[in-house]
Amino acid sequence: MKYLKDILQNIVVTKLKGCTNKSISKISLNTNSVSKNCLFVAIKGNNLDGHSYINDAIKLGASAILCENIPNEINENITYVEVEDTRESLAVCSSNFFNKPSQKIKLIGVTGTNGKTSIATLLYNLFTSLNIKSGLISTIENIVDQEHFDSKLTTPDPFEINSLLNMMVERNCKFCFMEVSSHGISQKRINGLNFDCGVFSNISRDHLDYHKDFNDYVLTKKKFFDSLSENSISIVNKDDKFHELMINDCVSKKIFYGLNNKSDYLGKVISSTLNGIKMKINEFFIDTKIAGQFNVYNLLAVFSVAKELTNRSIHLHIKNLEKVPGRFNIINGSSGKIGIIDYAHSPDALVKIFDTIKSLRKKNQKIISVLGCGGNRDIGKRPIMGKIAYLNSDTSIFTSDNPRYEKIEKIIFDMKSDIKEDSNRKLLCIHDRHEAILQASSIAISDDIILILGKGHEDYQEIEGKRKPFNDLKLLTKILK
Repeated sequence: MKYLKDILQNIVVTKLKGCTNKSISKISLNTNSVSKNCLFVAIKGNNLDGHSYINDAIKLGASAILCENIPNEINENITYVEVEDTRESLAVCSSNFFNKPSQKIKLIGVTGTNGKTSIATLLYNLFTSLNIKSGLISTIENIVDQEHFDSKLTTPDPFEINSLLNMMVERNCKFCFMEVSSHGISQKRINGLNFDCGVFSNISRDHLDYHKDFNDYVLTKKKFFDSLSENSISIVNKDDKFHELMINDCVSKKIFYGLNNKSDYLGKVISSTLNGIKMKINEFFIDTKIAGQFNVYNLLAVFSVAKELTNRSIHLHIKNLEKVPGRFNIINGSSGKIGIIDYAHSPDALVKIFDTIKSLRKKNQKIISVLGCGGNRDIGKRPIMGKIAYLNSDTSIFTSDNPRYEKIEKIIFDMKSDIKEDSNRKLLCIHDRHEAILQASSIAISDDIILILGKGHEDYQEIEGKRKPFNDLKLLTKILK
């Protein structure tokens, strides 16, 4: 419990009706989570306006309302707080509610199109192996010390973020590694947080169903680095062509990593196989169980962050790091078939996966890929992804991947729209993902590679508003074993 007047610290209130000297039990922005004596925050979303649910929130027990327009008819027992921007105010109020936990822990934010989950998770695992109490906020799961919690969003809402950070502080965690999505930046979910370090992995086309164009997407990512203080560090992939733009006018200390350009942490690949990567970073030799050329950059980022934040012998511990769930997970089948599960769901990520496999495979190994595209998401990337999969596979199977409220037939039609089929490659369309994976496995012979793309760690299929249990890794493991 906390007094409303304390929660409103540093909030510019444009109009106030009611008393602020009342105790608040929690902050809620959804009527499904409203409870007695909570502060309900009315958010104007793309599809719904929280202001329409103010009376419902009051009936469910809310004792205070944070909104952008106080209703004409008010309840005399309720406190109404009007502000210009409820999203921004929610972030500050959430931090205030938990006594600014991000100022009591070293918070590291990881952003970019690809690699966020891998970098954040590997950092958490590395610091845990060093016996440094840490937390993780990620797409796959949230972890406080070593207690695991389900994750619904890559970057949660501000109240959940601050609640998790507060738990970490209470359990004496020293670091938190957090994915920072473009949605989270745009919707001001990270406002009011004190980041000690920001990591930039890379940027390429994604989420253009949400952002008005690619430039808007890039500039949204840049806002994260613009918000960092002069006491923080920006750790940046110097090989990405947008690295200069990303940190232009950024006041933080700047540290660079890369393979091809002069950097603070310069990497060189010694060997890369399906069993792992051996590389040199500056004068340190790194031997890992993590495979995939794209993971070279992820490991460079992890090494750079760790060296900047601790003086421990990082290179001796990286070799023990396990692969991140759903990220280039390899299954060696009993019949000699090789399965690979990966979360890749953007054009650039697909290119990197195929480039990695082609650089590692034997001459006669065939690639059978299974790919879908999400429904009610960026339509423009579907033909690009379809073409990439087709041109880089011996057999491509287009199937479902969280169709949501769209028809699978329409999604697959979009994926095929830029493909000119030739006799050297096969293209199959199988609507049911289970059947598609079965078919891929039956086509493959010993030594062939079955590449299942798009869902990675996810354990569901989202169809018509319902999440049905489905797990690529479990299914393919069962088939191949």
